[in-house]
Amino acid sequence: MPVFNVQKLASSRAKGGARSSHPRWPEQVIDCDLGMPLTCQRGCSLHMTGQVIGHYRVIEKIGAGAMGEVFRARDERLGRDVAVKLIRASSSANPDHLRRFEQEARAAAALNHPNIVSVYDVGTHDGTPYIVCELLHGRTLRAIVSAGPLPVRLAADYAQQISKGLTAAHDLHIVHRDLKPENLFVTIDGRLKILDFGVAKLQPSADSGRSVEELTTVTRSGTLVGTVGYMSPEQLRVQPVDYRSDIFSLGAVLYEMLTGQRAFRGETEVDTMTAVLKENPPELYLEERKVPLAFQQIVQHCLEKEPDQRFQSARDLAFALESLSDISGLRSAPHRPSRWLSRVFPWALAGLCLIAVVLLVATRQTLPLPSYRRLTFEQGTVYSARFAPDRQSIVYGAAWNGAPQQLFTMLGDSLSTQPLNITSANLLAISAGGELAVTLHGSHRAHMETVGGTLARTPLAGGSPRELLENVPFADWDASGEMAVVHTVGSHDRIEYPIGKIIYESKGWISHLRISPRSNAVAFIEHPNLWDDRGSAVVMGTDGHVNVVSREWESADGLAWSRDGKEVWFTAARQGLSRDLHAMNLAGSVREILDLPAGMTLQDISSDGRVLLTVEAERVGMATVTPDGKMLDLSWHDWSVAKDISRDGNSVLFEDSSEAAGTHYSLAIRNIDGAPPVQLGEGSAGSLSPDGKWAISIVPGTPGEVRLIPIGAGQARKLSIPGLEHIQNGNAHFLGDGKHITINGNEAGHAVRSYLVDLEGGKPVPILPEGITGGLISPDGHNIIRLDENGFASIITVGESGAGRSIPNLEAGFIPVRWTDDNTSVYGYWQGRLPAEVYRLDVKSGRTQRIQQLQPNSTTGVIYIAPVVVNRDGSRIAYSYYQVFSVLYLVSGLR
Repeated sequence: MPVFNVQKLASSRAKGGARSSHPRWPEQVIDCDLGMPLTCQRGCSLHMTGQVIGHYRVIEKIGAGAMGEVFRARDERLGRDVAVKLIRASSSANPDHLRRFEQEARAAAALNHPNIVSVYDVGTHDGTPYIVCELLHGRTLRAIVSAGPLPVRLAADYAQQISKGLTAAHDLHIVHRDLKPENLFVTIDGRLKILDFGVAKLQPSADSGRSVEELTTVTRSGTLVGTVGYMSPEQLRVQPVDYRSDIFSLGAVLYEMLTGQRAFRGETEVDTMTAVLKENPPELYLEERKVPLAFQQIVQHCLEKEPDQRFQSARDLAFALESLSDISGLRSAPHRPSRWLSRVFPWALAGLCLIAVVLLVATRQTLPLPSYRRLTFEQGTVYSARFAPDRQSIVYGAAWNGAPQQLFTMLGDSLSTQPLNITSANLLAISAGGELAVTLHGSHRAHMETVGGTLARTPLAGGSPRELLENVPFADWDASGEMAVVHTVGSHDRIEYPIGKIIYESKGWISHLRISPRSNAVAFIEHPNLWDDRGSAVVMGTDGHVNVVSREWESADGLAWSRDGKEVWFTAARQGLSRDLHAMNLAGSVREILDLPAGMTLQDISSDGRVLLTVEAERVGMATVTPDGKMLDLSWHDWSVAKDISRDGNSVLFEDSSEAAGTHYSLAIRNIDGAPPVQLGEGSAGSLSPDGKWAISIVPGTPGEVRLIPIGAGQARKLSIPGLEHIQNGNAHFLGDGKHITINGNEAGHAVRSYLVDLEGGKPVPILPEGITGGLISPDGHNIIRLDENGFASIITVGESGAGRSIPNLEAGFIPVRWTDDNTSVYGYWQGRLPAEVYRLDVKSGRTQRIQQLQPNSTTGVIYIAPVVVNRDGSRIAYSYYQVFSVLYLVSGLR
């Protein structure tokens, strides 16, 4: 369609609406683009002024192009101003011109969408065809980007509007084929309109004065249309063109909006074509503009050379842009975002590789494509979701807008949700008879698993929960109503099926337990290390015999059986947090179902094959509290786990578990004065030595490698620790003498426990009974404080057996962090509390003294605060906090 680019002309133009985040227009702009340079002739062609074309009275000529002239006219029936396009007399005699003019009319008239210019009427006047369109007030996108790059928020808004307009066109089997900034129009109220559907433009004459990038290429038959620099590779190769060609062009436009530079540009037309066919746009411009990585990936995915590698539909692209805006807070809005929202999402703007480029999945699928239905729209976290027995209703647990977690139900096709009258509960499973299995009164740790909760069952229709068993983070029902559970006993997990019958014990921890449809097998994810979601998918018979185990994934969360019971589907990532959806059959062969550079978690699969999954932006931030009580952010990348703090409180040792750190993670130290972190080496971080010169690093493996990493100059030192079959990540501490450390591991044929290691060599010495880990040893090496299986802190004398001495008057769940130098007290906090509060605990009397309250600026999406680290005298505290923003989707058509 033509560009009717009419800006308000004094009092003859209606005033536009609120412009909010959109650029301010100049007071007078008149231009017209019909595929040729504008020939503005206000006051010319006076013979047309006042004439009536159909029932449209011509007011003035506003432009001319290769195929016709455009007039502002008055619709005398409806009393409104319109744009009337008349085809030139010379073009009327040209069958090719006339055919394309008619093509434009038919194509545009079939479209009715707010992001596509509207065609009101077509007809002939004295043998000359004409089209009547809406008269737009504003500027072309070309005029806007010529002034420089757009803010990311605004570019995302425009790209989403273009995608929605293209979706409407593609649904009617209309391909634009010439998408470029000149054919995109932004009205004064921020509405973007796509123009020139169906127009096959002509090659300009040699003296037209147009730049190479604006040149148009057509075949002799006129079937291939496009503009060099925005044409897809298949257009340039004169290959069949479909909807994905428009997606390539939109990618070039989005790149230009974000950077102010053309994606493909050469000195000659041939150079530009070569760039489109063989080169990628420079990433430097995107990085200089600090474009979030997620948006960079969207642009790159649009600009794939092969159509099969791009988004497979404009709807997919619109979905990805919308999801990304929802999660990262980039959605453009006519009002200023609330103050709390601007605090919640700044990390996402820094380049969270998130979220929701979910529809990259389409590149891996064959037609028909999966369909996606968004189910949740609040800001916060979805913890779990399950299909009800009727296969239509959905029950899910979520914490929205900083409120506590609650259970909700969604009925049928309705998007409205109803809260269930069950408080402090986490959903685990739904039986065939409509009972919920929930955990009550538990807290959450890394990756949202429940700690210390009590298993209960309650009717979906309503009623009070009946408590069954303590310390159950996961459970599932079989078809007959029997239950399998993950039961945490001491420091390790075991599977009981039915309850009370132990069929499997883990050396680490177990998540996402699910019973097969035939109740003849169970599947779960086994994780070797506490606080770490690194793990493998496991299928096991009900007799406890392990049938198959997948490879170990760096991140594995979410598992369910396929509807026929022949596969286990799970979400996992080889590196980082961008979990993809995989399927493992009963022979152990793994295939990939969805591949995306964003986090997602599989929640459930219905008996008809529909899938519930959450798309997530998750991070572990790190912060400290200034002397005046304000939070100071110390985060680096997106997964910063505080491990220790120097004696003077000026630097924090932390573990970088982000994708940037690699599969074995890395240690880093950061000064509180805001200086950039210093990477020390790979591995999972332990503690600092008393003199602050060394840090413990444990590199995963078999059995695992323990190193001492220098904080300053020097070489890393590998420790020889003979006799251990496995060494767990983290939880490694220096003793006060600086000559010994404690680690957790196990000898062959024995359960995991804590060991004392002499840095000068020798066999590790067990200091706790088998099955007991995680203790914090006193500086003098005599006592260990730890939590028993019921969550109560107790003091154990090193080398002695038994449960140890309980600490009087102390509530369960107290997490010890550091002993004081005089061996009389420990600093610690209660797990699961928001905000967290740090106390000094006298280990003999049980008296506590509150030292500091810890809370991020906003609690929305915050699952827990941990770990907490305290320096020797308690004067400085640092902490990490786990934050998740998620959206629940219902997906159909996955194979």
